[in-house]
Amino acid sequence: MTADPPLVLDIDGTLTRPDAWGIDPRIFDPIRAWEAPVVIATGKAFPYPVALCHFAGIPELVVAENGGVVYTGDDVYYTADRAAAQAVAEAYREAGYSLGWGEEDTVNRWRETEIAVDLEQPIEPLREIAADHGLEVVDTGYAYHVKDTTPNKGDALETIAEHVGFDPADCVAVGDSVNDVSTFETVGRSFAVANADTSAKNAADEVLADAHADGTLAALERVRGTA
Repeated sequence: MTADPPLVLDIDGTLTRPDAWGIDPRIFDPIRAWEAPVVIATGKAFPYPVALCHFAGIPELVVAENGGVVYTGDDVYYTADRAAAQAVAEAYREAGYSLGWGEEDTVNRWRETEIAVDLEQPIEPLREIAADHGLEVVDTGYAYHVKDTTPNKGDALETIAEHVGFDPADCVAVGDSVNDVSTFETVGRSFAVANADTSAKNAADEVLADAHADGTLAALERVRGTA
C-alpha cells in the first residue's frame, strides 16, 4: 500500500450532516490522519475554510469563494475583485430585492471576491443584473454566488499544487455541486456524494451511494484501502 493521495474536499453538502446545518464531526479524525495534503475547496468566504483547517488540525490549504481566494499556506492570492459583485448587489437591492441574510449578513461580511444571495430570493433578475456587469450567477444548492466568470476551484487547486509540490492528477476530490466540476476535471479521481447535483454527478468518476459526510467518509475509506 502506498501513501495517501492528496485530497480535495468541498464543505457544504460534502462534509456536512444530512439532517442539520453544520459540519459532521466524524470527518475530523480521518482528515487529520491523512498522510498527504488536504485542500479545502469551497464557495464559502475565506475565514470559514481556514477555521475548518484549524479545528481539524491540518495545514491551511484553502480555496475559498469558488476560486476567488487561494491560500497556499504561505501566500494569499485573489483572482477577482469584489467591486463588480458589490455593484450587482446594490443594483439588486435598488430593484427592490434583498440578499436575504438579514442586516448583519455574516455570509457576505468577509467575502473579498464575490457576493452570495439566499436561495429564497428571485434568481432571474439577479442573473440579468449580473450579466449587465459581466458576471455570472452560480447556484451551488446553498446560495446564489455572483462572481467573476474566470475563477474556479480547479485552477485554484493547480495554484496550490504548484506551491506545495504535488501533481493535481494524483489528487482525489469529493464534492456535490456545479462549482466542483472544475475540480473534478483537474484531479485524477473524483467522487460525487449521492446528494450531488446533476452537473457534479455527470463530471465525477463515480457517484457514491451515500449522501453528505456519509458518502465522503465512505470514499476516504475506499481510497485509503486502495492507495
